[in-house]
Amino acid sequence: MTAQAVEPTPAGPVGATPKRAAKPPRPILRMVIMLLLVGVVLFLIFGFGAFRNIMIGKFLAKLKNPPQTVATVIAEKTPFQPRETATGTLIARQGAALSAQTAGIVQSIDFHSGDDVRKGQLLVTLRPNNDEALLAQLQATATLDRVTYQRDLAQYHAQAVSMQTVDTDRGNLASAEAQVKSQQALMAEKKIYAPFSGRIGIRQVDLGQYLAAGTTIASLETLNPIDIDFYLPQAALRTIHPGMKIQITVNAFEATPFTGTIEALDSSVSTTTRMIQVRASLNNPHNELRPGMFARVAIDVGAPANLVTLPQTAIAYNPYGDTVFLAVKDKNTPNSPAGAAAGTDKTAKHPSLQARQVFVTLGSARGDQVSVVKGVTAGQQVIVAGQMKLRNGTPLLINNKILPSNSPNPVVPNH
Repeated sequence: MTAQAVEPTPAGPVGATPKRAAKPPRPILRMVIMLLLVGVVLFLIFGFGAFRNIMIGKFLAKLKNPPQTVATVIAEKTPFQPRETATGTLIARQGAALSAQTAGIVQSIDFHSGDDVRKGQLLVTLRPNNDEALLAQLQATATLDRVTYQRDLAQYHAQAVSMQTVDTDRGNLASAEAQVKSQQALMAEKKIYAPFSGRIGIRQVDLGQYLAAGTTIASLETLNPIDIDFYLPQAALRTIHPGMKIQITVNAFEATPFTGTIEALDSSVSTTTRMIQVRASLNNPHNELRPGMFARVAIDVGAPANLVTLPQTAIAYNPYGDTVFLAVKDKNTPNSPAGAAAGTDKTAKHPSLQARQVFVTLGSARGDQVSVVKGVTAGQQVIVAGQMKLRNGTPLLINNKILPSNSPNPVVPNH
C-alpha cells in the first residue's frame, strides 16, 4: 500500500486560537432589508403619481377655457300686464243633434245644409201612411160619444135614465178624446221642427230613406253668441271672477282677437288636475267662430307694472331653482379696445366678458317673455342663446346676428 502524503498544517504563533467560520445573515435582518426596498419602490411609484397629478392640476389651472359664442340682450324694464293664459274649446250656446222620435219614410226635406233656420221652422216630414184616416175614425167615435153623453145627460134630468148610464157615457167620451190626442201626437212626431234658431249642419238623410227612431238628421247650433270652456289653476281663483273680460285668438283668424266676458266658474276644483273650469261668452256677429275650435285665452289681471322682462329662452328651469347666465366683465383681464370690451371682437386674444350664473325669481309670462321679480336688474347683459355650453367663468364672444323671439304677442304659424 502506498501511503498518502498529508499536507502539513501551517504553524501559527504559539498560544493563538484558531479563527471561527463566518455566520450567515439572520432572517430578521433580511426581512427588514426587503421591506425597506419595497417601501422605497412604493414611495417612488405613488410619489411620482401624486407629483404628476399636482403638476397636471397646476398646468390645467393656468389654462383658460376657450371662449364660447353666445347671444345676449340688455335687460330692461317694460310695461308688463299681469295675465292668466289658457287654452280652450269653443262650444255652441245651444246645440242639438236633430232626430225623429218615431220611425218612418222621409217624405220631404225642407232645408239645405248650412242654412240659418228659425225656431219652429219645418225641417223634415215623414210619410203619414194611414195616420190621417185613423185620426178621422177616432174623431168620429169621439163625436158620437159626445152626442150620446149629452142626450143621456138630458134624459137623466128628466129621470129617464140612471146616473150609471151617464157615468158610462162620460167615461166613453173621455177615452175617445184621449185616443184622438194620442193619434195627433203621433202624427206630430212625423214632422221635425227647429227647436231654436241657429245654423243647421250637413244633412244626414235623403228623400225616401227609412228613418229609424233616434236617427240623426242634422246638427243645429247657435253661433251668436258662442261660448268657450277653458281651465285655470286653482291659484287663479283669487284674481278671476265672472264679468271679467277675456281675449281669445284662433289659428283661422290669427290677426283678429275676439273679446268676451267670463260668465261662470265651476262650483268645484278637479281633484285630478287641481284646475277649475271657466266658461265665457263671446259675440260672433259674422259667425267666424265655430264650435269645436281650439283657442288661446288671455285674461288681464291686476294693474300694469314696469318689470324686467327676458325671453323665455334665457331661463334654465331646474328642480333646485331657475337660473340665467349674465355676461359680466372679466376682472382678471386688462382693459381692452372698445371692440373687445363689448365682447364683439372675435379676433381678440383674451375676451373681456365671462359668464356668471345667477338664480332668479320669475313672475308671470306673456308670449315669448317672462317677467323677473328678483335676480336680474335693468341694464345687465343676459345670455339668451348658447348658454347650454357655459359654466361660471367661461370667456364669451358675443354674436347677436340671430336672436330668439322676444314678442309679448307672438304669432303661431298655421300649419
